[in-house]
Amino acid sequence: MAHEASETPGELDGLLRSLKVWSPDTTELRPFDPDTAPPTPLPLFTAWLAEAARAGQPEPHAMSLATVDEEGRPDVRVLLLHGADADGWTFGTHATSRKGRDLAGNPYAALAFYWPLLGRQVRVRGPVTAAPAEAGQDDLRARSTGALAAALTGRQSEDLGSLDELRRASEAAWEQAREDPSAPAPTWTLYRLHPRSVEFFQGDPDRRHVRLAYRRTEFGWERRLLWP
Repeated sequence: MAHEASETPGELDGLLRSLKVWSPDTTELRPFDPDTAPPTPLPLFTAWLAEAARAGQPEPHAMSLATVDEEGRPDVRVLLLHGADADGWTFGTHATSRKGRDLAGNPYAALAFYWPLLGRQVRVRGPVTAAPAEAGQDDLRARSTGALAAALTGRQSEDLGSLDELRRASEAAWEQAREDPSAPAPTWTLYRLHPRSVEFFQGDPDRRHVRLAYRRTEFGWERRLLWP
C-alpha cells in the first residue's frame, strides 16, 4: 500500500507561517559597515567563513552550485568548497555527473553560501574552467578515505537499480581506497569558478539588510551597495 502523506496543504501553510527566521535565541545579526570592506572580495569572504565557523555554523563550507544545461534548464545542488584564492573558488565532481555535463556545455555557474547563525549570505557568479587531471587527483588524495571511496564508486547521477547494488559497489570502493590511497578516479575533476561578481548580504533585525556587491571590471574590482 502506498504511503499517504500526513500533511495537507493547509497544514503545510500553517507550518511555514509558524517557522521563525533569525530568532534572537540562535542568530546574532552583527553590524556590517561596507565602508570598512576590503577592495577585493576574497579577504571578506575568508573572514566571514571563519566567523561562521567560530559561531558554530554547521558545515560553513557547504554551498549551493547552480548550473544550466545546453537547453537553458537550471539545476542546483549542495556541495563543499574545496578552496579559494585570487583566481577563483574551487570544487570537485565527476566530469560525467549531471553538473559536470552542464559545465561542459555551458561553463558558467553561480555559488551561494548561507550562514543563518549570522544572517549572512555570499553569492558568487562567473565562468568555470576544469583544472588539469593531475590537480583533480591531487585534490582527491588530500581528502578523506571516504571521499576517495565515493569517487571510486563513480556513476554519479546515473540510474540506480537498487540500494543493494549501491552497497556492493561502495563496499568494493572502500576496500580499494583503504588498500590504495593513491588509486585514480579518472572522471573526478577539480573545477574553478572565476568570479565576475561577488555579493555579501548581512541581515538586519529591522529589515534594513546590507548588500555589498563586488563586480570585476577591466580596471579591477568595483564596489556598490544594493537595495535589500
